Amino acid sequence: QVQLVESGGGLVQAGGSLRLSCAVSGRTDSISAMAWFRQTPGKEREFVAALKWSSTNTYYGDSVKGRFTISKDSAKNTVDLQTNSLKPEDTAVYYCAARTRTLTVIWTMKTPNACDYWGQGIQVTVSS
Repeated sequence: QVQLVESGGGLVQAGGSLRLSCAVSGRTDSISAMAWFRQTPGKEREFVAALKWSSTNTYYGDSVKGRFTISKDSAKNTVDLQTNSLKPEDTAVYYCAARTRTLTVIWTMKTPNACDYWGQGIQVTVSS
C-alpha cells in the first residue's frame, strides 16, 4: 500500500506561482513512477507531469511544458510540482498519483489508468 497526501494548493493571481507537494508513505520501495494530474468539473482527468521514481527522467503535458517542474525530494519523501506563470485555465483540482506496476517508458504515465494509487486532491485557483 502507498499513501499520498497533497498540500500547497490555494488561490493565486495569474502570472504567479505555487509549489504543490505530495507526501509519499507506505511501500515506497514498490513505486516505479509518480505523476500529477488535474481535473475540472465535467472534464476528464488531465495529465500534468510524471517522473520515474529511481531516476531523473521526467515527462510533461503540452499545456504545462516550460512552466511546471516535477521533482522528488528523497530526504522528505515528497514529489513536488513547481507551477510558474500560472494562467486561469490552470485552475483545477490537482491529484498526485503513484504507479507500482513495472514501468518501461515514462509516457505510459500520461493516462490515469497507468496509476495505482491516488491522493485526495487539492484545489488550485488562478484568478485573472
